[in-house]
Amino acid sequence: MNCNMKTKEREDGKHMTKSNRQRAILFETPDHIPMSFAVNPACWHHYPQEWLAEQMECHTLLFPNFKAPRLPYTPEYALVARKDEPYTDDFGCVWKTTDDGITGTVVEHPLEDWAAYAKYQFPDPACRMGIGPVDWDREKLLLEEQRAAGELVGGGLRHGHTFLQLCDLGGYSNLIFDMADEEPLLMDLIERLEAFNMEIVRRYLEMGVDVISLPEDLGMQNGPMLSPEHFRKYIKPSYSRMMKAAREKGVSVHMHSDGDIRLLIDDLLESGVGCINLQDLVNGIDWIRERLKGKVCIDLDIDRQKVTRFGTPKEIHQLILDEVKQLGSPQGGLMMIYGLYPGVPLENVEALMDAMEKYAFYYAKKCSGLCIHGNKCMEIG
Repeated sequence: MNCNMKTKEREDGKHMTKSNRQRAILFETPDHIPMSFAVNPACWHHYPQEWLAEQMECHTLLFPNFKAPRLPYTPEYALVARKDEPYTDDFGCVWKTTDDGITGTVVEHPLEDWAAYAKYQFPDPACRMGIGPVDWDREKLLLEEQRAAGELVGGGLRHGHTFLQLCDLGGYSNLIFDMADEEPLLMDLIERLEAFNMEIVRRYLEMGVDVISLPEDLGMQNGPMLSPEHFRKYIKPSYSRMMKAAREKGVSVHMHSDGDIRLLIDDLLESGVGCINLQDLVNGIDWIRERLKGKVCIDLDIDRQKVTRFGTPKEIHQLILDEVKQLGSPQGGLMMIYGLYPGVPLENVEALMDAMEKYAFYYAKKCSGLCIHGNKCMEIG
C-alpha cells in the first residue's frame, strides 16, 4: 500500500466516493463498491496509536479525509459512552458503560412503572434529538456545506428511535409483556413517540436531504427481539408512516439493524426501506442473496463475531471476496461496512482494510486499469 498519497488525490477520492455511494444506492452503475470502515473510539486506547493512525493514513479509500492526530490522542466520547460518567438522556433514561467509547446500557427506566406515565414529559424536538441537544440552524448549515461540496446529504433519527426507545423507557421485559397484555397506555406512548420522531424527520426533509436514516436493532443472535405479530401491530405502523413521508419527497430510506431479522424482512421492505444495513453471517449470505439482491440496496455489515475476530488474514480476504461475488453486481446495489472494536488481532485489522480496498473494484476489472487515486488496480482474486 502506497502511504504517500497527495492531499489532492485524497480530496478527489472523497468527492468521488460520496457521489459513487449515491449511484450504488440507486443501482446506477457505481465506479466501485462503496466501502466504509468505522473505528470505534475505544480502539484508540486498546491498540497502539501510531500503528492505528498509520493504517488509517495508508488506506485512503476507506479514510479519504483522515489526518493523523497528535499523539497521544484521546477522542471525544459520546455522552452515552463515557466510563464512570452516567448520562441521563432527553427521555430520562440513565446510561452507563464500563469502557470509554463503548456505548453503554440503560440502567434506569423512567417508565418502569406505568404509575409514572401521567406526569411524564416528552422532550422537545425543536431543541432535543432524544439522545442530546440539537441546534437546527447549525444542522442546516452543515448540510448546506455537504451539498455545496457535492456530497450525499443525509439526516435521520438517533439509533434505537422506536422499539429500542420503548425498551429504554420501560425495560425490555416489561415492554414485551405489555405488548402481549395489550396494555392500553402503550399505544398512547407509541403515538407520542412517533410524533416526536416524525418532527425530526420532517425537519430533515425540509432541508432537502438525499437520504433519511432510521437505525434500530431488532434482531438477536437467533430471530428478532419481538415477534413478527407484535412488530406488525406496534412498530411497523410508525415505521411505515415515517418512511412514507420520506419517499413522498423522493428521499431514499436507509435502515440499520443488527441481529437476525429474517422474519421481519418482508415487513421492513413493505414499510419502504430502500437501503438496508444488516449483518452478514448472522442472517446468512445465501439468504441475503436470495431475498434481497437486486430488490434493495444491501449495505452489508461485515462479520465481527467469527472470521474477522478468530480467523486468519487469508480467511478474511476470502470472506470479503465471496460476499462481493454473491451480493454485488456492476449495476450497484451493494455497499459494505466494517465496525472495528477492541479485540481483533492487528494482522486481521490490516487484512480487512486491504481486502475491502482491493475488492471494492471487483466489478471494475474491465476498466482502464486505474483506481480512483490513479493507482493501478490491485489484482482481483
